[in-house]
Amino acid sequence: MTATNVVVVAGKGGVGKTTVTAVLARATAMSGARVLVVELDGKPTLDELLPSRPDQQIEIVHLSAPEALEEYLYDHGFKRIAKRLNKTGVIDMVGTAAPGIDDIVVLGKIKQFERSGEYDLIVVDGPAAGHAVTFLTSASALSDAARGGPVKSQADDVLELLGDPDRCGAVLVTLPETTPVNETVETAFSLEEVVGIGIAPVVVNSVDAGTPLPDEIPADVDDALRAAAEFRRSRREMEAEALADLAERLPLGQIHIAAVPVAGLTADHIDALATALHDGEVI
Repeated sequence: MTATNVVVVAGKGGVGKTTVTAVLARATAMSGARVLVVELDGKPTLDELLPSRPDQQIEIVHLSAPEALEEYLYDHGFKRIAKRLNKTGVIDMVGTAAPGIDDIVVLGKIKQFERSGEYDLIVVDGPAAGHAVTFLTSASALSDAARGGPVKSQADDVLELLGDPDRCGAVLVTLPETTPVNETVETAFSLEEVVGIGIAPVVVNSVDAGTPLPDEIPADVDDALRAAAEFRRSRREMEAEALADLAERLPLGQIHIAAVPVAGLTADHIDALATALHDGEVI
C-alpha cells in the first residue's frame, strides 16, 4: 500500500478515509520514514489523530483550492494581484468558470511535494468517491482541452505522476455494505480506465469480526438478547455477501478493519491500528 511515493486515499463519505489516512501515515513513520499528510477538506481531524511524536517524522499540510490557485498565480507572474483576487472571491469564480482548474492546481502542489524529495511517502486524504473521480481525472480533461501554456504543462506533469505506478497509487476505502461496495467498484474502474492510476488492496472498514454466535440460541435467553443476536447474525450474513461481491467484481486484495464500539476515534486507536499494520498482523 505504500510502495509508491504518493498514496491517494478515497472512498464514499463516512467510510473512514481519514482513519485510513492516519493509520497509513503512522504505520509508515514507525519504520523511520519521512511522511507528509495532505488534507484537502479543511478539517483539523488529522491534527488530532496524528499528534507529533519525537521518534517519528510526520508533517501535516492543509490544502485548499483557492490557496493553491493563489500560489499558482503568484508563481506565474501575478504576484501583485494574486492575494487580492483571492480575498475578493475572484479565484473562486475562476474555479467555477474553468472546471478542473482548481483540482489541477491542488494536484500540482502535491506533485511539487513529491518532486522535492523531502518525503518518503505522501498520503493524501482525498475527496469522497464521487469527487475523487473528477479530482483525479481533471488533469486528463485539461490536458486534452489546452493546446499549450502553463495549464497544459501542469496537467501533463500531473498525468505523468498519476500514471506512474512507482510514483502514485490509490487506496479505496469502503464498508461491508451494498451501496459503498458498488460505488467502490465503479470508482476503481473509472480511475484505472481514465487516469491509469494503480489501485492498492481495498480497505474494508467496520467489519463485524467479533466472537462467533452459537448456531442455536438457548430457549432461556432473554428476548432482548435473542433479538440482538438475530440482528447481529443477519448483519454478518449481509457483510459476508457484500465482501464476496466485492472480491468477485474487483479482484484486488482486501484489508479488513474490525468494527470497534467506541464513542469517538482517538489518537490511541490510530496508534493501535498502525502498530498492527506495521507488524504485518491481520487487521
